[in-house]
Amino acid sequence: MVLVPHFAPIVVMAFLLTGLGLALALIAVIGGLLTRHRLVVRIALVGALVLAGGYGATWAASGLASRERTLAPGERKYFCEIDCHLAYSITAVERARVLGRGATAARARGDFWVVTLETWFDPSTIAAWRPRDVPLTPNPRRVVMVDADRRTYSVSPAGQRALEEPSAALETPLVPGQSYRTRLVFDLPRDVRAPRVLLTDPDPVLGLLIGHENAPLHRKAFFALPRVADAKPAEPSGAIR
Repeated sequence: MVLVPHFAPIVVMAFLLTGLGLALALIAVIGGLLTRHRLVVRIALVGALVLAGGYGATWAASGLASRERTLAPGERKYFCEIDCHLAYSITAVERARVLGRGATAARARGDFWVVTLETWFDPSTIAAWRPRDVPLTPNPRRVVMVDADRRTYSVSPAGQRALEEPSAALETPLVPGQSYRTRLVFDLPRDVRAPRVLLTDPDPVLGLLIGHENAPLHRKAFFALPRVADAKPAEPSGAIR
């Protein structure tokens, strides 16, 4: 399964046009009050209520109609960058009590889970007007682990510092067709049950978009963790070494 955001440019345009319409309605209300045109004020208020109500109802309905998903190892979750898409997948997971050596070593309170997340710039998703040789710097992402009890775990700073092999940062620029892998360390309790990875946008404003995963009513799409033996799929072409 591949999870791709539907109608992303249309959703953004709907949000912007709704905001513009509400701003114009506010200007009309202020102008009507200053000039004492009550009819203008009433029409502007009714228009604003209809516009906000229609958008809000569609926003709520899209969230209620969504369902929680768990992507299998190797399956991709796409994020919209307006004129192109980035695809993410989990390619490997390792467990260890201790990471690093000597002064840089770190011992987990439970177990360190080292997850390898692959970022791929899908060249088939580029808009016609976007140059194909211009690098893209990905928007910030939030990555957490969520267990069967809905407890959330952030990346372990001590575990990250102890990694012996550096990996690409999630904001590393890339051009169409390129990919890179980022290793993220989590310190999970030894009795943790069914942990999954949740990758989202950290910007709360995006939750106002219709159908966006950040919306409070919208269900999330998680990544299942692969077994170590299953953690070596083929690299997409154009991998950044």
